[in-house]
Amino acid sequence: MKRTAMGLAVLLSLVLTGTVPAYSGGGHGHKKVKKVGILLVAFGSSEQSAQVSFENIDEKVKKTYPGIAVRWAYTSTIIRKKLARQGKFLDSPEVALAKMQDEDFTHVAVQSLHTIGGAEYHDLRRSVGAFKSMGAFLRIILGYPLLATQEDMERVVDAIFGIIPKKRKKSEAVVLMGHGTHHPSNAFYAALMFQLQLQDPNIFVGTVEGYPEIDAVKGWLLKKKIKRAYLFPFMSVAGDHAKNDMAGDEPDSWKSILTKAGIRCEVILKGTAEFDSFVGIWVDHLGGPLGHFE
Repeated sequence: MKRTAMGLAVLLSLVLTGTVPAYSGGGHGHKKVKKVGILLVAFGSSEQSAQVSFENIDEKVKKTYPGIAVRWAYTSTIIRKKLARQGKFLDSPEVALAKMQDEDFTHVAVQSLHTIGGAEYHDLRRSVGAFKSMGAFLRIILGYPLLATQEDMERVVDAIFGIIPKKRKKSEAVVLMGHGTHHPSNAFYAALMFQLQLQDPNIFVGTVEGYPEIDAVKGWLLKKKIKRAYLFPFMSVAGDHAKNDMAGDEPDSWKSILTKAGIRCEVILKGTAEFDSFVGIWVDHLGGPLGHFE
């Protein structure tokens, strides 16, 4: 059995039984030659226009760490299946890691491209932990998502202020749409809004699938008698959520809800990964795991 198949079989055993068999990746006592690789892991997007975000990250990572092989994986099964129907095949993190094991990588830095340490990030942590327990690599380390520390929060606040249009008046609002999650880390969104509002009380953060919801955001805007708002996706890519849930023409989109409430909206359809100020945070997080390999 090839090691790729073996790695997946062992991982399946882990998921089903909760046990982790260990084995050595060296084989017959031979010492492996050090081979370092990077695995970039995003939620994923099937929107062609969103690929500019991933291309920007890929370019910055390769420029910062030249000579190190870079692989990609998407955590979303739905996105991977949708892309497969279009003839584009992306690996899950587990398949990507099994392939890297088969390619004799000894040290792998797995970098999360998620915004917060939510459910998807913690699923990725478990997968990385499984490969670590199996002894698939000499070292495998997972890098933090965009928002993980107070320093990250401060850098993200600065990055947000850096992308707000200069023509915007202080009396006008900026509304950021995050994805949201049932995971406890959803609290990062409210914490981010608090720190943004310490500098500008008319900047708001809402989520599609968590708190704050759009109805709460709308209420805050109306209470302040705000008549104009700039809508931004606070997601790595301006994908389906940004185009439909935020900027769509359907009555339940954020633009439609706010417009109906008498608030004129200007939409900025750019994901955070299109801006170097955000990408720099992910790239710096990647430096943590790679620093352990030296």
